[in-house]
Amino acid sequence: MSKKRMIAFMAVSVVFYMAASFAHPVTPTLFKSLGLGDYMFGYALAAMMVVNFLFSPFWGKLNTFLSSRVCLLIGSIGYALGQFLFSIAQTELQFIIARAFAGLFTGGSFVSLINYVVNMSPDEKTRGVYLAAIATIQSVAGAFGYFVGGMLGEINVQYALRAQVIVLASCGVVFYFICGSDAKMTLSDLKFSRVVRESNPFAAFAESGKFMTLLLAFLFGMTALQNLGQTTFDQSFNYYIKDVFGFSSGYNGFFKAAMGIITLIANSTICIYLINHTDIRRSIIWVFALCSSTMLGIVLMNSVIPFLVMNVVFYAMSSITMPLLQNMAADAAKDKDSNLVMGFFNSMKSLGGIFGAAMAGSLYMVNNKYPFIGALAAFSAATVCAVLFYTGSQKAVQPAESCD
Repeated sequence: MSKKRMIAFMAVSVVFYMAASFAHPVTPTLFKSLGLGDYMFGYALAAMMVVNFLFSPFWGKLNTFLSSRVCLLIGSIGYALGQFLFSIAQTELQFIIARAFAGLFTGGSFVSLINYVVNMSPDEKTRGVYLAAIATIQSVAGAFGYFVGGMLGEINVQYALRAQVIVLASCGVVFYFICGSDAKMTLSDLKFSRVVRESNPFAAFAESGKFMTLLLAFLFGMTALQNLGQTTFDQSFNYYIKDVFGFSSGYNGFFKAAMGIITLIANSTICIYLINHTDIRRSIIWVFALCSSTMLGIVLMNSVIPFLVMNVVFYAMSSITMPLLQNMAADAAKDKDSNLVMGFFNSMKSLGGIFGAAMAGSLYMVNNKYPFIGALAAFSAATVCAVLFYTGSQKAVQPAESCD
C-alpha cells in the first residue's frame, strides 16, 4: 500500500477519533440538566462497552471476509445513528439503550481501524510505527475532540451532539473510498452461521486456547487493567471537574486539549524511542510504574492547580502504554489468525472499559476520590503483570539461546 493512501487513512482517523469524543465534555452538563443520577456517567458508558465487548470478536472475524473499509463504513454510520439516539434521549433507560446501540457498531469501527493497519503494513518495523501512530491519534485526537465538543457545548449542548453524528457518518463514507481492500477470503467463502458461532465472545475465550499461553494471559491482563484504569480516570476526571470545581464544558475541553498536546509530544518522542531502541517488554514495566506513581499523587492532591497538573502528566504517561501493548499484541499474532487475536485484544480492552466505567460511576457515589484510588489499584496490578510477562518471556528465550 502506498504511503499516500496510509497518510490519507491516518488523516481521516484523526477526524474520526475527534468526533468520537465530541459528546464526552457535554455529557455531565446534559445529565445534570435532566436531573439524572451521578452514577449515570459511568453506567451509560458501561452499557456501550458491554455490547462492544460482545460484538468485537464478530467484527474481528468478519474482517476476514469483508474488507476493513466496508466494516468501517457500516460501523461509523451505525455509531452515528447510536449517538443520534443519545442526543434525543430524555430518561436514564433511553440513554442506556442509545449507548448500547452505539456499542454494537463501535467494535466495527475500532477493530477495523487496527486490523487495517496490521493487514496493510509492509513489514514489522513499519507496522510498529503505524500502530504507534494510530494509538497516538486515538489519544491526541480524542483529547482535541473533547476541546471541540466542549467549545460547541458552550454554545449549545445539542450542537456538540449533532456535529458528532454528522462527522462520524461522513468519516465512514470517506474511509470506504480511500482505503484499499484487505479481505483475506472471498464473500463466496462466507458462512454466516460459522462466523456467528466463532464470534461468540464467550466461545472466543474457549477458542483462544489455540493461541493462549501464560505469557499472553499476562499481556491481555495488562491490556484489560490499563483500559480499566484509564476509563475510570477519564470518566471520573470529566465529571469531577464539573461537580467539584464547577468547570464548564469549555474548561473540560480545554484541559483535555492540554493533555492531548503533551500526549502528542510524549508519543512522538518517548514512545517511538521505546519501540525502536528498547525492549518494550521491559520498558512497559517502568511506564506502568510511573502511571501508578502519578495516580497516587492525584489521589493525594486536593488543590485545583496541582491536581490538574498531575492529571495532565498521568494522561501523557498512560497514553504511551497503549501503543506498546498494541505492538506486543501484534507480535504475538504472528503466524496465527491475526484478525482473531486483535479482535480478542480489543475485547480485553472493552472488558477493562466495562468494569472501569461501572466502577467509576459506582465508586463516585460513595466518595468522589474513590474512582482515582480504583485507577491506582488497576495500574499497580498492570505493573505486576508487566513484570511477570517480562520475566516469563526471558525464561522462554533462554532455552532457545542455550540450544544455539
